[in-house]
Amino acid sequence: MLIADVIIDITLKQLDRIFQYIIPEKYEQAARCGMGVKVPFGNGNRITDGIIVGIGERTSYDPSKLKEISELNENAAVLDADLIELADFIRRRYGCTTNLALKTVLPVKHVVETKKSTRVILTADAGKLEEELFDQRKNRARMRFLRYMAKCREASKDDILRDCDIPLSTIRYFADKKIVEISDSVKYRNPAEDIGGDEIFGSGKIAPDQVQKQIIDDYLNNFKNGNRRPVLLHGVTGSGKTLVFLEIIEEVIKQGSQVIVLIPEISLTYQTVGRFKERFGDRVSVINSRLSQGERSDQYRRAKDGEIDIMIGPRSAVFTPFERLGLIIVDEEHDTSYNSDSTPKYHGIEVAEYRAKLNGAGLILASATPDIGTYTKALSGEYGLYTMTQRANNALMPQVSVVDLRSELSMGNRSIISEKLGNLMDEKLEKNEQVMLFINRRGYSGFVSCRSCGQALKCPHCDITLTYHSPERSEYDYTPEGKLVCHYCGFSMDAVDKCPECGSGFISTFGTGTQKLQRILEKRYPAKKILRMDADTTKNKGDYDKILKSFSAKEADILVGTQMIVKGHDFHNVTLVGIVAADMSLFEESYMAAERTFQLITQALGRAGRGDLAGDVVIQTYNPQHYSIACAAKGDYREFYNMEMKYRRSMAYPPSGHLCVVMIMSKDEEHAAQFSSLVFKGLKNQGKNIIGPVRASISRINDIYRDLLYIKSSDYEKLTESCRKIEDYLKSCIEKGYYKDVMVNYDFDPVRGY
Repeated sequence: MLIADVIIDITLKQLDRIFQYIIPEKYEQAARCGMGVKVPFGNGNRITDGIIVGIGERTSYDPSKLKEISELNENAAVLDADLIELADFIRRRYGCTTNLALKTVLPVKHVVETKKSTRVILTADAGKLEEELFDQRKNRARMRFLRYMAKCREASKDDILRDCDIPLSTIRYFADKKIVEISDSVKYRNPAEDIGGDEIFGSGKIAPDQVQKQIIDDYLNNFKNGNRRPVLLHGVTGSGKTLVFLEIIEEVIKQGSQVIVLIPEISLTYQTVGRFKERFGDRVSVINSRLSQGERSDQYRRAKDGEIDIMIGPRSAVFTPFERLGLIIVDEEHDTSYNSDSTPKYHGIEVAEYRAKLNGAGLILASATPDIGTYTKALSGEYGLYTMTQRANNALMPQVSVVDLRSELSMGNRSIISEKLGNLMDEKLEKNEQVMLFINRRGYSGFVSCRSCGQALKCPHCDITLTYHSPERSEYDYTPEGKLVCHYCGFSMDAVDKCPECGSGFISTFGTGTQKLQRILEKRYPAKKILRMDADTTKNKGDYDKILKSFSAKEADILVGTQMIVKGHDFHNVTLVGIVAADMSLFEESYMAAERTFQLITQALGRAGRGDLAGDVVIQTYNPQHYSIACAAKGDYREFYNMEMKYRRSMAYPPSGHLCVVMIMSKDEEHAAQFSSLVFKGLKNQGKNIIGPVRASISRINDIYRDLLYIKSSDYEKLTESCRKIEDYLKSCIEKGYYKDVMVNYDFDPVRGY
């Protein structure tokens, strides 16, 4: 009798354990680890989904009391053993349930039926074909078909019926005569099919320069000798890191291995996939959240069946079910999007490193602005380090100007465009060169308030002001035809013409977002084409590619956008980048605010002057003396690193220590506050270094109140131990009938503010 260890598809902590079921004899040959099953669960034997995580012959229970598996879930995706082990790492490392961890590593939840393709293949020799053409000369439909097949030799049934305008019986007639052969094959949906193959990506193989070649040769030599230590590729923007990837990947694939390439933004997919397809053809695929369920399912199957060598995508692509995984590359490894903002709040780099270790694969982390923790590991020798200090082909770094907005105001310039930036824009656009303007806020304005009573209009479900979104092409700064939107819960309402508090009509917008900046530029440059790229203009599938392809093809003069436009894009005609409000990330409620500011500015200025033309960058700020802004303007990462580490060491922040943010949530405001206080007192009495409780900076989202505790420790395991104690305490409270509505989330070494 075979026994299956099964994880039940229930997220409750109290049910986070293995349940055992008998595998019926009819399923013994087919059942395997990682397979989805349906099982009877609970006193009512409700049929529930589960995943097999182990198979054996022993049980710790009375065999007579074990239930049988009801059926194998053929539509569920199957997890390989290494992904099951990866899920266990996520459970242990980030304090979530096994079920949630298993769901996280599933590339797709359900396998969607693959489309079938019917192909028609010409099998007759030339002599036989000429005879048939002669015999059928009076039958026009058959003649059209034979001439079509003589030209293409093979085609899909649907294409033939459409192009030849013939009935299906014509094809069957020649199949019966052994002139053609009809075969059915699987037709996978391919989201990368239409990317690449045009003039935007160029053509021909570029030879590495001396620095690139040294790095490539050294890495491949270590790789062939079995040295798979993770390495950091620290190269300035435009230094040719992608070419290094391509050369290394080509050799790894020649050895029979497969490669995962992680990118931080879906917006980078179009450009990245285009370059890789130019080198590797159709053996490249892509997976991301914008694909349909069928497309994601097909990429899962193609990867599992070994039909592709390279998978490109955001953080979830690290779970691609490759059997011969040899290398993982993480481009722009510093980016916070590699860290999940929903439970489990896993760190993509840590997960990639663990997966590489499980598979005996290499790991390359690349960035012009490495994460402070990554760079610390590279300096200590835990990671290898390659450095590229110059742009490829001796291209010059852009000329950087820092504009103090306080001086602009004293000179009477109240515009969001400084005199320096405005003059350079005029100059570049006159030469038909392109401009990119970066502002890290979408919408028309930061918030709307009443100038009479001072009341800001807030979301009724969240403790956050509503953002004003203007109707398209509106000539007014504020109009009731616009929308007020909450960027946290999605609540929206029509803009108001009177204050809800005092009834005054003095409603006005404050601050600036991408939409307002676009409107300002349209008035300033009415003859120029301006594109906007933010979360509002990229809601639908294909929006990213459409905007980027248009700008790459020089169909627009100015691209305005949030941080998604500054990550890794390569536009050779862009000669000016304006960072409109460099301070916007500097005062976030996060210990990483200075690091994020340095990274965003450096990445933004890296978009300028990447072609043959010289580039300029204008950084507009109220804090030109701040070290993150000053170091970014100079392009001096090492000086920034040294100054930032002094601050981290003094406060015992990562990587000098470890930090866990404990978020306690409840729809009852008092319950959240009470439970937070009890946890604080309990851990404080045990000698834990704990701070709080405090309200989250946004204390209510979607009608759920949020309180925070911060636990510090030099030992990561002590943090996880504290979290287990909180879980045990909450469980005991619920068993006694208290705090049943309280939820607790944990974020270890967080990269975002709260």
